[in-house]
Amino acid sequence: MDTNATPRRLCRFHDMPDGEAMALDVTLPEGEESVILLRLGERVNAWLNICPHAGRRLDWAPGKFLVSKGMLVCAAHGAAFSVQDGQCVGGPCRGESLRAVAVRVEHGEVVLDT
Repeated sequence: MDTNATPRRLCRFHDMPDGEAMALDVTLPEGEESVILLRLGERVNAWLNICPHAGRRLDWAPGKFLVSKGMLVCAAHGAAFSVQDGQCVGGPCRGESLRAVAVRVEHGEVVLDT
């Protein structure tokens, strides 16, 4: 891995509404994937946009997610994932979790942390 590589910018941090999720198509080492970005205060969590229950996307419309009471809810079957860590706390995949994608905030930008 080239440690001198320019960080892969995903979006501007302040363009993300606090407490809301968005999806971006991102090229990861395993290929292009839809990634969920969710801002919590000064932190951004990111996961693959794939529900572990049935392998479907979580968004109810492209890039639109239901976030309620600290949970990210899968539009297909209602699985509820903690916005803190992606752990499924309710629904058909309880005990499983979303697959995390490493990101960080750097100079006002959300970048892949690869």
